Amino acid sequence: MPTFCAPDGTRLAYRTTGEGDPLVCIPGGPTDARYLGDLGGLSRHRRLILLDLRGTGRSAVPEDTASYRCDRLVDDVEALREHLGLARIDLLAHSAGANIALGYAARYPDALGKLALIGPGTRAVGIEITGGTRLELARLRKDEPWFPAAFAALEAVSAGTGSDWDALAPFFCGRWDGAAREHHAAGLPVNREAVAHFGADGAFTPPATRAALASFAAPVLLLTGEFDLNSPPRSTAELAGLFPDATLSVQPGAGHYPWVDDAGRFARAVSAFLG
Repeated sequence: MPTFCAPDGTRLAYRTTGEGDPLVCIPGGPTDARYLGDLGGLSRHRRLILLDLRGTGRSAVPEDTASYRCDRLVDDVEALREHLGLARIDLLAHSAGANIALGYAARYPDALGKLALIGPGTRAVGIEITGGTRLELARLRKDEPWFPAAFAALEAVSAGTGSDWDALAPFFCGRWDGAAREHHAAGLPVNREAVAHFGADGAFTPPATRAALASFAAPVLLLTGEFDLNSPPRSTAELAGLFPDATLSVQPGAGHYPWVDDAGRFARAVSAFLG
């Protein structure tokens, strides 16, 4: 697996799959990029460069735990661009990784070609997703056989009286079928220290980021699932409104992992945007 040095000397790893023009991919979590797979066959259209965030996967654990902060991770992406020798990169980010990508767009706008945000997190721009919004979206699944137990767990989590996150898994998938169960069972390898520091004080400066994105000229795709509790369509649409050139796509029947729910539809939408 190839590696490169971050600005603070931490050695970071990435893997490549597919052919064609490169597409740098940032996972959520923060975690390593294994769960992205080949993004539903997107690797048939682009050469995916999948970054393991520091302290995860094959990337080294940094000496300074403060470097897990989201704003610090932005410079790891820039170091990867320089390592690849690319004047500009197309960038795809999923979930919490979108916060890193938003910071990158704000700090290095001239280094970006196109930006695809998948099921994007919104902390970097201060868009709050309330428990009420998630419960409202969850009720769309009321006819599913797993709904009663999962919804009870969601109500408890929303009220701060429960923490059975595993019971919520069906809500993050468009279909709670064999493929979804297999993807969930594989899990997201979590570095709890990285998670704890990701949103530490100073990690996000929403007013400054919003101001920078208002003049971001590159095309942006914001794709979320119809049932995505992590990144509801309403919140993703609000994020889209911060960009001058944004395309909002809500994938029907999908949850937080749209490339698992309908690989073909997902790959076609993203590859059409990237060109």
